[in-house]
Amino acid sequence: MTEIRSVAVLGGGLMGSGIAHVSAAAGFDTVVREVTAAMCQRAQASVERSLARAVERGKLAAEARDAALARVRYTTEFADLAACDLVIEAVVEDLEAKNAAWRELDAVCAPSAIFASNTSSLTIAAMAAATARADRVVGLHFFNPVPVMRLVEVVRTVTTSDDTVARAFAFARAIGKEPIAAKDVSGFVVNLLLVPYLFDAITQLERGVATVHDLDAGMRLGAGHPMGPLELCDFVGLDTLHKIGEIMFAEYRERRYAPPPLLKRMVLAGMHGRKSGRGFYDYAEDPPVPSRLGL
Repeated sequence: MTEIRSVAVLGGGLMGSGIAHVSAAAGFDTVVREVTAAMCQRAQASVERSLARAVERGKLAAEARDAALARVRYTTEFADLAACDLVIEAVVEDLEAKNAAWRELDAVCAPSAIFASNTSSLTIAAMAAATARADRVVGLHFFNPVPVMRLVEVVRTVTTSDDTVARAFAFARAIGKEPIAAKDVSGFVVNLLLVPYLFDAITQLERGVATVHDLDAGMRLGAGHPMGPLELCDFVGLDTLHKIGEIMFAEYRERRYAPPPLLKRMVLAGMHGRKSGRGFYDYAEDPPVPSRLGL
């Protein structure tokens, strides 16, 4: 089994910068590729903030932070990823956008390099088919926030080799994560179970079963969940959740994966949750208060 020494992260947004953080902190030389120089600067600032928070919380020594920062570089060129042993894609949840990147990288990277997608809902086989290395394509699905959440879903397609799966598991463990094996079905393990739960909470809110506050309090206090379902929707991002639901519904044609009407209306209104300042809660208030949704 070939050892992974260098890692490329395709996309430096919320997930990509988190993956770069844990990769560099674990000792891997890491390259982050973004579309523009300005986006590279934003990705760098995000990685620096994330590592600084780890120091503040006592999770990382200042010297280890400095060493991790020195291991990360940023580029807009696919050619700068040529020497990497593992490429982790964390771009927009759009199959053609992902496959366009894989086609570019397939011609640049060494034949032994592993391609891994952080997709949360698209099938890995649909990306493997866009490459000439289907045996070396795998899913590595991280969870937000990446430096904190311990789980990584390792997703095997019908063409992924045993060696690729073993290397993916070894890498996940090397960066301090707990990997689980998932079949290559839309949603994998966590979202397959989580998305219907979140959609059901939205549906019950729309039906008037309980208020935003009481639905969330019920699941926190009665089921021991760290977040209520509507609070979690806001954390994930309502636009992201809506997109995941559309992809999963297209795959399964089961009603439980169909985004509820209220979710669609909120996304159309620009209410995307925490990142937009308003979702099921209004984050202009401290602490946040339930939004007025006209129900």
